[in-house]
Amino acid sequence: MNISDLPVVSFFQRVLDPLIIMASLYLSAAIAGAPFNGYMLILMVLAFYVSTSIYSRLDPYRNWRRGHLLAYARDVLVGWMAVIGILWLLGECSGLDTLYDMHAVTLWAVLTPFLLLVNYTATWGNGNGNGDDERRTAIVIGANDLSMKFVERIENQAGHLLQVNGFFDDRTEDRRPDSMRHPMLGRMSEVAQYVRANNVKMIYISQPISAQPRIRKLIDELQDTTASVYFLPDIYVFDLMQARFDSVAGMPVIAICETPFTGVNSMVKRISDIVLATVIQILLLPIMLVIALMVKLSSKGPVIFRQRRYGLYGEEIIVYKFRSMTVTEDGDKVVQARKGDQRVTPIGAFLRKTSLDELPQFFNVLQGRMSIVGPRPHAVAHNEQYRKLIKGYMLRHKVKPGITGWAQVNGLRGETETLDKMEARVQYDLDYLRSWSLWLDIWIILRTVKVVLKRDNAF
Repeated sequence: MNISDLPVVSFFQRVLDPLIIMASLYLSAAIAGAPFNGYMLILMVLAFYVSTSIYSRLDPYRNWRRGHLLAYARDVLVGWMAVIGILWLLGECSGLDTLYDMHAVTLWAVLTPFLLLVNYTATWGNGNGNGDDERRTAIVIGANDLSMKFVERIENQAGHLLQVNGFFDDRTEDRRPDSMRHPMLGRMSEVAQYVRANNVKMIYISQPISAQPRIRKLIDELQDTTASVYFLPDIYVFDLMQARFDSVAGMPVIAICETPFTGVNSMVKRISDIVLATVIQILLLPIMLVIALMVKLSSKGPVIFRQRRYGLYGEEIIVYKFRSMTVTEDGDKVVQARKGDQRVTPIGAFLRKTSLDELPQFFNVLQGRMSIVGPRPHAVAHNEQYRKLIKGYMLRHKVKPGITGWAQVNGLRGETETLDKMEARVQYDLDYLRSWSLWLDIWIILRTVKVVLKRDNAF
């Protein structure tokens, strides 16, 4: 995992600067008194794609990561000159250059790099530029020459945002490299326990082919954690999730168990959540007020039921629902609602059947705790029960929980009274992580509307 995979940095690298360039064109046209017509819109779109391509290759943020402001400014200016040169060439070849107000375009060419630098200063100027707040803890499995070189690269390059805690290996002390400076934390059989106890985010495995059986056992144990796992030397036949090649400090690694929401995907997912949740909340606000009044008048207790659930990386979050039962269970043992359950209130039965009790969770989406589409969050008590029974159960927490999900639109909505049903739900959740795309999210949302209208499997 390199720094460009962190959502906020990827957002700045690939999206925010091009958006500033587009906004600068609109501002320049307004200052120059030039009409912002269809031709200016074409120029804006071209500027977005050209600048995205140029700055992704030039990567001026590598200098931000190292705290080199002057070098960052140089790369911004060089990149902007390349953008202007390409746009000028496209304009000459197409004849569009004669259709623009030259005062507005000239002002845009001068104003834009200044705005990019102002944005940098305002956003990052108060920080130390080294990304300490995003630093992630990591461990390395295998003490050998390759892993020593890997750790050395991390230590010698700024901006990697990794803190290596130490090594795990089954070798005796006399077989360990002399260059090892980090502590030996334990044997491979102790990795999973250490990861859970110390909230380790990144695991890098450097083991020979002869260690394949031990690695398979280790991968099975790590599926009860939310750590991202990477291989340094080789890759084997595992149940891969979002597998891809990556690099850390210039050295190649292979992701075999990773979230789909890294880099631009994270930004796309979050923006779509905010837009959809905001629109839905505005449209359904009158209905939510009526539901709140009906819940309050129909039975004793709070209007909103708050329950602890596991969110991203298995961290506890509070999820909101309209109260539909006479009890508000949130302890070590939670009994799922069943058909004909006497705890369900009359209005609650209707809310659960239509899924209207889930509407307050759009506030969870706006808070950033949930997503509109993702694995449904289970009560903490259920998580602790099923993580011991279902292999890979905790991997569903590598993404934010959702209001609806792939399992729910495939007939696994509502009660999961048997272990087989819960296993099937988890498999659908993991398939979603493997196959995510924005179009899949849209398809699930459309399917959810159909499922809710049928009013099946909810009581």
